[in-house]
Amino acid sequence: MSSKGDHQTVPLSVLLKRELASEKIEKPDIVHGQANQSKKGEDFTLLKTECQRAIGDGVTTFSVYGLFDGHNGSAAAIYTKENLLKNVLSAIPSELNRDEWIAALPRALVAGFVKTDKDFQEKAQTSGTTVTFVIIEGWVVTVASVGDSRCILESAEGDLYYLSADHRLECNEEERERITASGGEVGRLNAGGGAEIGPLRCWPGGLCLSRSIGDMDVGEFIVPVPYVKQVKLSTAGGRLILSSDGVWDALSAETALDCCRGMPVEAAAAQIVKESVAAKGLRDDTTCIVVDILPQEKPPAPLPPPRKQVKGVFKSMFRKKTSESSSNVEKQYIEPDVVEELFEEGSAMLSERLDTKYPLCNMFKLFMCAVCQVEMKPEEGISIHAGASNSVKLRPWDGPFLCLSCQEKKEAMEGKRPSGDRHGSDSD
Repeated sequence: MSSKGDHQTVPLSVLLKRELASEKIEKPDIVHGQANQSKKGEDFTLLKTECQRAIGDGVTTFSVYGLFDGHNGSAAAIYTKENLLKNVLSAIPSELNRDEWIAALPRALVAGFVKTDKDFQEKAQTSGTTVTFVIIEGWVVTVASVGDSRCILESAEGDLYYLSADHRLECNEEERERITASGGEVGRLNAGGGAEIGPLRCWPGGLCLSRSIGDMDVGEFIVPVPYVKQVKLSTAGGRLILSSDGVWDALSAETALDCCRGMPVEAAAAQIVKESVAAKGLRDDTTCIVVDILPQEKPPAPLPPPRKQVKGVFKSMFRKKTSESSSNVEKQYIEPDVVEELFEEGSAMLSERLDTKYPLCNMFKLFMCAVCQVEMKPEEGISIHAGASNSVKLRPWDGPFLCLSCQEKKEAMEGKRPSGDRHGSDSD
């Protein structure tokens, strides 16, 4: 417990100025541009600005950007584009305030990705898709990703941040170990005579990725559980670049940012695609979305009234202090102008991703499936911790809970039950 002397009060003038400033800079201006050169026609994008959400008696807005790079057909990419946002939002409890809503997003994104994958697989179509999905609420950017499309951020201060993970088997040893532990095999294409060629792939199926939506012909160990990262930008803003692997196979993050610096968003996206194709040729669908998060334009301040001349002793009384002035007191309370990391998690285990701690756990209904949101009777739900090797005796309220169908999906993803006959695929 801190002593009275350790407590430092913030001057009222600072609090009032902070409150006024927050009202002025609560929402940034968000502009976007996109560009594409198509080889297979399997890249799709989602661009939704000014999405509305009821909060109290009013309405707040957020923006959503998605990039879906399909393989083995476009069905999974199209289905995910049309259904993922709805599934994510349905997993967020209603009547949350802004801070609670933002805190609930990481779990809701996991639930939305898994539900979208589960629903699509029930259609028995064999295509798959990578997903890079961005939600911007105020200055908070939340990114969820599976596959090898990526999202990067350059802050207004010039720092580079990677907001997505690369789930290529070639460069992710942890994912290779997870797949083999779940019953899959990882290896290169056998060209005969013991020769192996190409990138590392998952067998059966031959997919180069460890995570995607769809791909029911490959194996349930190719999971739809996204890597999620959430950051809060400074009020100076920044630039996001979302691109499919057609860009990242040709350009580094630094090159992509450098080649479009200073350009408006539409021209920037077009320039990144142009540079990518120039470097490697049009070998794959090449898609780029550029999003600028900018401080709101402020009207010019009115000119101050002319000062009256003050002479003699009165002049010294009203002279601005050179030391311990109010501005110096306020400076020590100014928040650092940097990007703040709020959340990061990449585990593929649903028991880890859906298990939320207090007070976040209290926002979600206990006896509702944590994935598909179906309401259940207390005796019907299956705890996400059921069957864990290190679990203690579970109490009736030790949730979150899954319905039987989603529990079977979880067990298949973890290699605890057969996931059906699988057939070969010419996927990525």
